[in-house]
Amino acid sequence: MSNPRVLCLGEILFDLLADQIGKSIEEVESWTPYPGGAPANVACALTKLGTPSGFIGCVGQDETGDALVQLLQEVGVDATGVQRHLLAPTRQVYVVRSTAGDRTFAGFGDRNTTEFADTHIQAAQLPVHLFETADFLVLGTLELAYPDSRAAIERAIALAEQHYVKILLDVNWRPVFWLNPDAALSVIQALVKRVDFLKLSVEEAEWLFDTTDPGAIAHRVGEVEGVLVSAGEQGCAYCLGENEDKLPSFSVPVVDTTGAGDSFVAGFLHQVSCLGIQQLTEPETAKRVVTYASAVGALTTIKPGAIAAQPTATEVQAFLDSHPN
Repeated sequence: MSNPRVLCLGEILFDLLADQIGKSIEEVESWTPYPGGAPANVACALTKLGTPSGFIGCVGQDETGDALVQLLQEVGVDATGVQRHLLAPTRQVYVVRSTAGDRTFAGFGDRNTTEFADTHIQAAQLPVHLFETADFLVLGTLELAYPDSRAAIERAIALAEQHYVKILLDVNWRPVFWLNPDAALSVIQALVKRVDFLKLSVEEAEWLFDTTDPGAIAHRVGEVEGVLVSAGEQGCAYCLGENEDKLPSFSVPVVDTTGAGDSFVAGFLHQVSCLGIQQLTEPETAKRVVTYASAVGALTTIKPGAIAAQPTATEVQAFLDSHPN
């Protein structure tokens, strides 16, 4: 296995997607499990696009955990950073869907959010050798909600800084993962100050910065090299280097939006890995990179599930060729 260029740390889980669309959790009669978890989605999407990636996280010693590790290996993601917990189960999250294809996290069944294996990522067990050769580390904020996994994030950031690994944070704010959601704001704001690239939804941008303007956010954060603010079907605004612009989204027949933002992140990092960060100072290159990322995200929405729906580089290029500007 080649050394992964991008490391993705955090949760891998099963999204239990409601089979009945437009129903509340009480009304749903059956669920279909799809593998997911934002950092795992990013790792799989990157590998499918051709950028070697590794996933770091923790699953249970259960059939669900076995299935997820096997999936990573089948896709080609480096899974040496996956830890196994003897007692805690692998996380499953219930997801209800609207008639428009949008999804809402609806809890964890009869379990508390703190009971799952992903909350127990051990800092001391992080694969240090992977950080020595990686270019990027991708983080979310879900695992900041738990002491063990928060310590693992701290350790990963320290390793990234030590080995000059650039950090991309996709905020991915999910109140349902926090016992005390009010405590999240200050914790996430502290993490934002330590990353190189920041990806937010418009709601997250308003929540954290009271603005959706990526240039204003970049100015406020200070040292950040890029800010991406995604607005789903409204497109994406960005500030990369000195370049600011807003791009419309691609019009596609949406089946399921699960994992679209994660695919967007993967598309962005795949292009940056191919071209080099310094190329983002070129306005046309920056625009091309974000356009590519948007295409990867759009293609992920035309099939159900996150990982199963992710496109290959060939599919993305064919899509871009058929949708010029």
